[in-house]
Amino acid sequence: MTHPNRFGRPARLLHWSMALLILAMLFIGVAMVTSLADYGTLVALHRPLGVLILLLAVLRLANRWHRPPPPLPADLPLWQRRAAHASHVALYGLMLAMPLVGWAMLSAARIPVVVVGPLVLPPILPQSPMLYARLRELHTVLAYGLFGLILAHLGTALMHGLIRQDGVLSSMAPWRSRRSAEDF
Repeated sequence: MTHPNRFGRPARLLHWSMALLILAMLFIGVAMVTSLADYGTLVALHRPLGVLILLLAVLRLANRWHRPPPPLPADLPLWQRRAAHASHVALYGLMLAMPLVGWAMLSAARIPVVVVGPLVLPPILPQSPMLYARLRELHTVLAYGLFGLILAHLGTALMHGLIRQDGVLSSMAPWRSRRSAEDF
C-alpha cells in the first residue's frame, strides 16, 4: 500500500532511473563536444539513451496522471507552491523536448538515429542544413537549461530535507525515513 505522503514505487523507480540517465546524458553530451577521439562511441551511447529517456518521460507522465503526487506541505508559501509546479512543468517539458529536438536535428542532417541493432527511427523533418544548425544550437541551449533546472531541483530537495525537514525529500527518496516507516 502506498502512503498518501509518499510517491508510489513506480514513480520513485522512474524518477531515480531517469535522474541517472539524464545526468549521464549531460556528461556524455559535454564529452562529445570536447573529445574527438571518443566522439563515435559517445554518440553511439547518446542517441539510444535519448530515445530511452523520451520513452521513460512519457511513461512517467502517464504514471503521474494516473497516480498524482502527494500534496506539498500545507505551510509552504504560495509562491513556493507555484515555483514547484512551474519547475516540474519545465522539467517534464525538457525531458520531452531534449530528445525530440535531438531526433529532429539528426533528421534534418539525415543522420540515422540507431536505437539498437537494426532498429532505426524514421526522420521526422526534411533534410535542411540550416535547420540542423538551428536545432543543434537549440539542443545545446536546452541542455544548459536542463542542467540549471536540475541544480535548482537538487538544491530545493536538499532544502526540504535538511532545513525544512517537511517530508518532501523523503516522499521521493528511494529509502524509507523513520517517520514514513512508522506510518505504514
